[in-house]
Amino acid sequence: MKSQDTPFEGGPLDGRVLPVLLGMTGHPPKTYRVPVPDAAGGPPTVYVYHRVPRGHSRRLGLVRGWKYRYDPDGEEHGGPRWPWSRPAASRNPDDSAG
Repeated sequence: MKSQDTPFEGGPLDGRVLPVLLGMTGHPPKTYRVPVPDAAGGPPTVYVYHRVPRGHSRRLGLVRGWKYRYDPDGEEHGGPRWPWSRPAASRNPDDSAG
């Protein structure tokens, strides 16, 4: 498998550059989870990082590389966004429109 040295920004891995395995398309995964074991033997703390472009080329605007940015909320970003799907905020059953 091929790997790429990828910088991490924010959180406990701030400033570190780690080798990350690339997928079949040649890109690192969109979400990188780092489980840290608890010293007291409890459930591990999971730090979540999301892939963002490192920079763009001048002429064509192509992505020059990737870096991971820390997400303190640890929320899932992703999944397909179809044009016919509603935003997540309007799916609240308490919200009555009209």
